Amino acid sequence: MRYRDILARDGMLVELRASQGSLENVARLTDPASPVAVGLVQAGTAYAVNAPELVSLGSLYYEPLWIFHRGPKIDDLTGLRGRKIAIGPDFSGVRALALQLLAVNDVVLPPTELLALGGDEAADALLAGRIDAAVLVAPGESSTIQRLASATGVRQLSFARAQAYTRRFPYRTRLVLPQGTFDFALDLPRRDVVLVSPTANLLVRRDLHPALAYLLLRAATEVHADAGLFNRRGEFPGTTDADFPLSPEAQRYYASGTPFLQRYLPYWAANLLDRLWVMLLPVFAVAIPLARLVPPLYGWRVRSRIYRRYARLKEIELQLEQTATPEALQDMLSHLAGIEKAVNRMPTPLAYSANLYSFRHHIDMVRERVRQRLGGNR
Repeated sequence: MRYRDILARDGMLVELRASQGSLENVARLTDPASPVAVGLVQAGTAYAVNAPELVSLGSLYYEPLWIFHRGPKIDDLTGLRGRKIAIGPDFSGVRALALQLLAVNDVVLPPTELLALGGDEAADALLAGRIDAAVLVAPGESSTIQRLASATGVRQLSFARAQAYTRRFPYRTRLVLPQGTFDFALDLPRRDVVLVSPTANLLVRRDLHPALAYLLLRAATEVHADAGLFNRRGEFPGTTDADFPLSPEAQRYYASGTPFLQRYLPYWAANLLDRLWVMLLPVFAVAIPLARLVPPLYGWRVRSRIYRRYARLKEIELQLEQTATPEALQDMLSHLAGIEKAVNRMPTPLAYSANLYSFRHHIDMVRERVRQRLGGNR
């Protein structure tokens, strides 16, 4: 619900779908006909299903395995043989985890009775004495967990072999709930409790738009970054026990944080600019090399207007060598005056003024030769 409210600030409409748990969530995510694109899944689920089309955005929080039971104190799952145990509803992550751990301890065979009860329903059955034990997976802040921890006649199992379980199943973490954590006044629990815990993971389809993935990661940081009973501030979201492969967006997010555009712009603007950048990148790839040609082309264009006049100046010099009549020489002077007048009217940038003055100097040189020749003829 907090994700829904946070994403609504960016105009995202989130529809929440209830389910029986992790296995059903994965089934919905992998069903091409399902509209579900994002799901919360317990770590370790990847070992039970084959879903290469799914990727993880990271782990969100610890979901410890809690076992509450009636009767004498026990320190491991072997003490539950032959008892009536609630292990969670079908298709739930808690059921998959419970069956896995009970199986390696040979606790699943009769006369042990396994019941598909979970959450408050399992807690109520345990408190009423209808079952002997309840296996629950929930955060330590859960009201159900704290209700059972303070109940009379109910004991909490502390895993004596927790370290062995984490070695056998690498997606589990050993956690310690210190004495008195739930209630200092009542000293609950009355001893340190050792737990084994998977994490909750945020799974998405591989084809989820990258911009939406970053929005989800930002929402996850806002929701889960605070310290909890078992984690330090900033520990989540992270890569702890992410048994599905991390998406490329998650890898970049945990390495570098939120993309630059999304740090300073609303989602819609950042997404628009990101799309425009993808479209304009080929244009820039062509335009940048072409832009390097612009200054030389511009310089050539300015100088060419001057250089074209050199052809006429050279022609007058050649005529000067062949013709000596006063009329022809006067005509040359008139042409030189016309060329100079045209050049003086030519708009020329300051950077290319040297070319202009050099050409005028050359006009004067040719004019002086013509005048000398004209004076000699007189």
